[in-house]
Amino acid sequence: MVTEQIRYIAPEISLLCFALAVILVDLFVKQKKVLPVIAVVGALVAAVFTIIMFGNPAGEAFYKMITVDQFGMFFKLLILAAVVLVILASNKYVLNFANFQGEYYAVLMLSAIGLMLLVSSINFISIYVSLELSSISLYALVSFLKNKTSSEAGLKYLILGAVASAILLYGMAFIFGLTGNTCLTCIAEYTKGMPVESLAASPVLLIGLVLIIVGFGFKIASVPFQMWVPDVYEGAPTTITAYLSVASKAAGFAVIARILMTAFGMPAWLHTDWGVIIAVLAVLTMTVGNIVAIWQTNIKRLLGYSSIAQAGYLMVGLAAMGMAAKPDAVTNSGLLFFLLSYTLTNLGAFIAIIAISNKINSDNIDDYAGMAKRSPLLAVALTLCLVSLTGLPPTAGLIAKIYIFTGAVNQGLLWLVIIAVINSVISAFYYFKVVKAMWMTEPKSEEKVTASWPEWLALAFCCVLVVVIGVVPGIFINFTQAASKMLGI
Repeated sequence: MVTEQIRYIAPEISLLCFALAVILVDLFVKQKKVLPVIAVVGALVAAVFTIIMFGNPAGEAFYKMITVDQFGMFFKLLILAAVVLVILASNKYVLNFANFQGEYYAVLMLSAIGLMLLVSSINFISIYVSLELSSISLYALVSFLKNKTSSEAGLKYLILGAVASAILLYGMAFIFGLTGNTCLTCIAEYTKGMPVESLAASPVLLIGLVLIIVGFGFKIASVPFQMWVPDVYEGAPTTITAYLSVASKAAGFAVIARILMTAFGMPAWLHTDWGVIIAVLAVLTMTVGNIVAIWQTNIKRLLGYSSIAQAGYLMVGLAAMGMAAKPDAVTNSGLLFFLLSYTLTNLGAFIAIIAISNKINSDNIDDYAGMAKRSPLLAVALTLCLVSLTGLPPTAGLIAKIYIFTGAVNQGLLWLVIIAVINSVISAFYYFKVVKAMWMTEPKSEEKVTASWPEWLALAFCCVLVVVIGVVPGIFINFTQAASKMLGI
């Protein structure tokens, strides 16, 4: 029975095989340029397996530990796309740790396996194991430069991650103690008939739910659990910073949405309770992220606080799902569409930064002065991505914000949308600070800045899709709506 279900995790198994192949080839082949080729092929093969299963009916495997549905497969494709783009962007960056290229690509792929299992998990046990698999890999990747800043970032990420993991496990233990189950659908069967009076008599359910939100709040960089972000983003290899900012965040939102909507989606008073909690955290997250970002002089720290602010916008969509008395297609899929847009936009920005920083050997915004003269194409690409992060036309960022905010307004969260729009205006200040430095300041050097062809390929892919989604978003909206229906909401 179990052996027949192996096909349900074919993408993860194929990616694991290629990760092992990278390690073995690294041992016996001196020409290291073959390693990223194997890694990219591995990610593409895993993506093909995922696409093949996309149209199949949803199914469960391994004693209700894993589900194969379009919601999970949407996020698997998003994670694999991030892996491919990060590998392409690493073409020159890996020279910073030239003797450990095999380990770098292999651990990156192992982290992706953990994230892919995480977005498909429907049991607290499999959720926790998948989370730890991805987290341990990410701790190692953050420390990969092995200098003081990188080691400090890795240690901070490890310690705070361990604390968040313990809090999450404690919350799961509370829910298990109350319901006697770790399966999300089984927990839903227990909670859906609970009257609101039972919460006052025994607040164990609320305590467990709050602890779970706290645990995953670290993963998605929500205030007040965001303290690790700026230091880790600054100290980690820039390629891993890019990966953390999108893949890890996407998986975190996927699993918390699945837990909240599947296990705690009924009764109405329960999903309203956690909807209010998420809405309050959204306000704090976007406000703190945007205000603190204004004072940053390091572009990686700036995008770190930007990532916190973007998490706040994403939480608007999550709050709308919680507050929905009668969910509609816009409310249900707003979170997924925003994540798709954000992934492409943020990766595009980081790929441009990687190419520029490799040449100027600096992450200070002042050193980006006159970049439009030194590398017009990189300056255009970075400007486009920053415009999209701000939420201006004709980019994916504008459509994503309109879409997710519309869902929130539909559920009576106009006050939250007004705060989010004000925060978007604030964000324009620090995004355009970088644009001003590139286009309106004299360069400190006349030396041209170039990128390798894999970096150009990854950057072109991101930028083209950012514009395409901004101009003709229909097909992408349909894709996210189909995926969101699998949550049963």
